[in-house]
Amino acid sequence: MNMEPFAASVTVVVPAMNEADNLPHVFATLPSWIDEVVLVDGNSTDATVEVARRLRPDLRVVTQTGRGKGNALIEGFAAARGDIIVMIDADGSTDGREIYSFVKALLDGADFAKGSRYAPGGGSDDISRLRSLGNVALTGLTNLLYGTRYTDLCYGYNAFWARHLDAMALDCDGFEIETLMNVRAAQAGLAIAEVPSHERTRIHGESNLHAVRDGWRVLKTIFRERFRGAPTPQTQVALAK
Repeated sequence: MNMEPFAASVTVVVPAMNEADNLPHVFATLPSWIDEVVLVDGNSTDATVEVARRLRPDLRVVTQTGRGKGNALIEGFAAARGDIIVMIDADGSTDGREIYSFVKALLDGADFAKGSRYAPGGGSDDISRLRSLGNVALTGLTNLLYGTRYTDLCYGYNAFWARHLDAMALDCDGFEIETLMNVRAAQAGLAIAEVPSHERTRIHGESNLHAVRDGWRVLKTIFRERFRGAPTPQTQVALAK
């Protein structure tokens, strides 16, 4: 692992199912200094794996054994060998060129760096009014119950030190994975930095996200975690510099 330009190795985990048309764009945005890319293939029926391997010969492929984005990420995290793990989407909505800012936030002292479309400098070309209103409500509820100061709860661009995986003990299957990570990072007392991020529109294909169904899963996760008996220390959430 080359560990440049940072004195830590970086693994990027990309969950993908039938994203062959989007991967050329996604991989083109990844910095050259990334040490490892792990593609978690959700049993694609198109040429996702073949395209990914052609684009990046050093790619590591994990064939997902379960179902759902949460399960895919958990399996990808388990396979990662880097000091730092970055999670991005395979649909082109997350810009790999922003990885530098996430890694820098971790090297500057954060344990967990979470992307925010609502922090100054962030934004979204994709989020609908319904999803935005739901996200704001769920974010506010989380801040109330956990004493956090998040600005964007439901966003899938995050990075963290691999050594904190055990503290988060992730164990969900669906899109609520981002919420679970944010909540358990707070419960574990991790130092959290929000990184401004601009979400792009999916390039090809249709999203598997369903606002009402997945919003309900997020809501249940927020309440279940708050009352499962785990302590919730006061967590500092700072904006990355």
